[in-house]
Amino acid sequence: MHGEVSARLRTLEAACSNAGRWGADDELGTLNLITPEVRIRAAQLVTEGLSVSLASDLGLPATQRSDLLVTHTMGSEESVPDALVDTVGVNVHGWGTHIDAFGHFHLNGTTYNNRNVDAIVGSPGLTHSAITPLRDGIFTRGVLLDIAGLRGVDWLDPAEYVTADDLDRATAVAGLTIEPGDAVIVHVGLDARLAAHPDAEPGRRAGLDTSAVLWLRDHDVAIFGGDCIERMPSGDPDLDLPLHQLGLARMGLTFLEWLRLDRLLPVVQRLGRSEFLLTAAPLPITGGTGSPVNPIAVF
Repeated sequence: MHGEVSARLRTLEAACSNAGRWGADDELGTLNLITPEVRIRAAQLVTEGLSVSLASDLGLPATQRSDLLVTHTMGSEESVPDALVDTVGVNVHGWGTHIDAFGHFHLNGTTYNNRNVDAIVGSPGLTHSAITPLRDGIFTRGVLLDIAGLRGVDWLDPAEYVTADDLDRATAVAGLTIEPGDAVIVHVGLDARLAAHPDAEPGRRAGLDTSAVLWLRDHDVAIFGGDCIERMPSGDPDLDLPLHQLGLARMGLTFLEWLRLDRLLPVVQRLGRSEFLLTAAPLPITGGTGSPVNPIAVF
């Protein structure tokens, strides 16, 4: 963002802001909505004993689906001759399944809870709003909203948006009501599209529009995830990355980015239920702006 802030953007910021809602020093944001009562109700969703990973693989070489892993070496440990050891390097915010810290993004110089971005940047990482406060993880109800299925297609075109109306209609089709503390998982068919178009440009993807971001705030959603995040390029006149700029920097919304849903969707369809227990936890990287993560849906 550069230049004068428009009246529209100021209105959007005010509508999304959770600044001060959980105290001036809060670093959990919408995770505060996952109360003990929410966790207990979520645990009761486990009736089949079936678990499904929502993570993309970390592998080399990089693909359209995952480029988080940038180095991987393996060898023997000289001091322990019977062991094999790995050394890995990751690009946390690339294509692939990860979780963002609130300090990862700022809007007009401030991050979540009205913190000046310059005041939280230290050496070698963030001094506030890093990934470490999220170390206790996610344990809540997950709800899959199948937007591709709702529209009767295998995948959304990269130029398409997911709107608030889409989210309302998909929730109704699922026969559910979104409750405070829920994790909303959105399916647009990215895995099917990339399988059909292996040379597709990674920087062009369907995703949420601004109305959908406001929907997440209005419904007190604790977690957003899916095989879509931002619509890229956004097409918004004021925001290059609305979900990051409004969701992270104003709402304090936790993201599970670039989930792989091609294993989850058949289970949801077979069981005839779109709700499940969702668990995930980041690596507590001191000062980190995010972490690779392996979310698990349990039925």
